[in-house]
Amino acid sequence: MRWLSEVVCPTPAQQIVFQEYVQTVTEQTERLGRLELELHEQVKTWRLAPVVEAFQALRGVQFTVAVTTVAELGDLTRFENPRQLMNYLGLTPSEYSSGARCQQGSITKTGNTHARRALVEGAWAYRYPAKVSRHLQLRLEKLPTVIQAISWKAQVRLCKRYRQLMAKGKNANQVVVAIARELSAFMWAIAKQVPVPPAV
Repeated sequence: MRWLSEVVCPTPAQQIVFQEYVQTVTEQTERLGRLELELHEQVKTWRLAPVVEAFQALRGVQFTVAVTTVAELGDLTRFENPRQLMNYLGLTPSEYSSGARCQQGSITKTGNTHARRALVEGAWAYRYPAKVSRHLQLRLEKLPTVIQAISWKAQVRLCKRYRQLMAKGKNANQVVVAIARELSAFMWAIAKQVPVPPAV
């Protein structure tokens, strides 16, 4: 923001428009901060708060992604296996069959759009090599060892999978969707480890 305050546009009209853009970004950033603060307060009393906290063990799944996923999907243990969750999210490839010929297409996009979008955003974090950052370490310290183990397993597998698919020449967006699909399976595995009080 300090750098932006030093930008001088060639004409007064451009300077006014530029300042309006800067002001808009500032206002929206402040609004986002207020909403996130309120969300933190609301989650504290939620029965699924332990699941939100546990999901944050995963790389790329910070508070907003975790809350969005849990709010949109509810208790993930209601799915018998990860494949059902992937299907529900619309992250599985569509299939075209004719006789002996079978061809896979783009993802089905059925199910919950908000949760799918949040997972895809979180999946972008796996394009970098596996590593436990300082922020992730702080989140992991509060969680049981079994969840930490799932988190590391997910990170190693998904980072490697990203590199493999990119090396095959796949489009980056397609690769990230594939990572999001597998990320949902790791979320399901974590949800299985978290005791949740029954709904009243």
